[in-house]
Amino acid sequence: MQTNSKSFPIQLTEKSQVEGVEWDKLEFGKIFSDHMFIMEYADGSWSNGEIVPFQAIPMHPAMSAIHYGQSIFEGLKAYKSKTGQINIFRPELNAHRFAESAKRMCMPEVPEALFLEAVRALIEVDQNWVPALEGYSLYIRPFMFATDHFVGIKPSETYKFMILTSPVGVYYSEPVRVKIEEHYTRAAVGGVGRAKAAGNYGASLYPAKQCQLNGFHQLLWTDAVEHKYIEESGTMNIIFQIGGKLITPSEDSDTILRGITKRTLIELVKEWGIVVEERRVSVEEIITAIREGKLEDAFGAGTAATIAQIAVIGYRDESLQLPPIESRVLSNRIKTYLDAVKYGEIEDVYGWNMTI
Repeated sequence: MQTNSKSFPIQLTEKSQVEGVEWDKLEFGKIFSDHMFIMEYADGSWSNGEIVPFQAIPMHPAMSAIHYGQSIFEGLKAYKSKTGQINIFRPELNAHRFAESAKRMCMPEVPEALFLEAVRALIEVDQNWVPALEGYSLYIRPFMFATDHFVGIKPSETYKFMILTSPVGVYYSEPVRVKIEEHYTRAAVGGVGRAKAAGNYGASLYPAKQCQLNGFHQLLWTDAVEHKYIEESGTMNIIFQIGGKLITPSEDSDTILRGITKRTLIELVKEWGIVVEERRVSVEEIITAIREGKLEDAFGAGTAATIAQIAVIGYRDESLQLPPIESRVLSNRIKTYLDAVKYGEIEDVYGWNMTI
């Protein structure tokens, strides 16, 4: 995928920090590249954006995002091929989801073409920060927050849209252990579960910490009413394989984030002739399938990990073992294919990549 060029004012840093990066010791989200994009909204319109050196930003104590939570974000990645070409994977879907999140949070939408051009321009400036190591990438974080200096409950009239980037390695170094959550809730019908709102993640931290103290990596969130139906896995969408079919919770509910990796793999496996069912998925169905030896695979799908295969599902006082990772033909095939497209190792026949 190509985009038309549009220039933004660029202030280059005096000295790049890229030479000091210890690439083999990267921790996810702790090192940031030389520049960032920033654009402000006031008087009903967006200003001209600009690319500036990465720096701290001033913050008023009464800034409304701090007090009332008008804050949204996205996550996508840039990958470097062996020939040096840089690919950004399906950014138009992030642009669309960002606009949907803004609408739900009563925030101004960033035009999708402008979102894409801002991402392209920033990565072009900091292209030396896209790692060349296998399995590594440049994580891209667009975000927007309310900036009114006003302590009163109403939508802000001013906002900042920014993009920062961070070189990252592998998100999960091992297959994940997840626990079915039957008390705490990620999202309720009519809430903001479909939006990529900052508060959703803040609310998840306490229950996630409790499951981690018990030896699990993430939770399997269930519905807010009965806790009988599976919705998401931590910060990822969840997919199961039973009887050769892929089964995943439907995104028709406004409690589930519409996942870009999940949508991509569904499009892909349908081309491969795999049956996919998007519907309500009960906890009972999955637990029964595990106990009867019918669950062939379970994995999370998301930007950070692409495919995160699940080794153990915790259910109440049990830890249920899933089939060995090496025996999982389909999820391994999906991950191999998507990685090959992102890193330019095979032809991008679906036009998923924006190339730099």
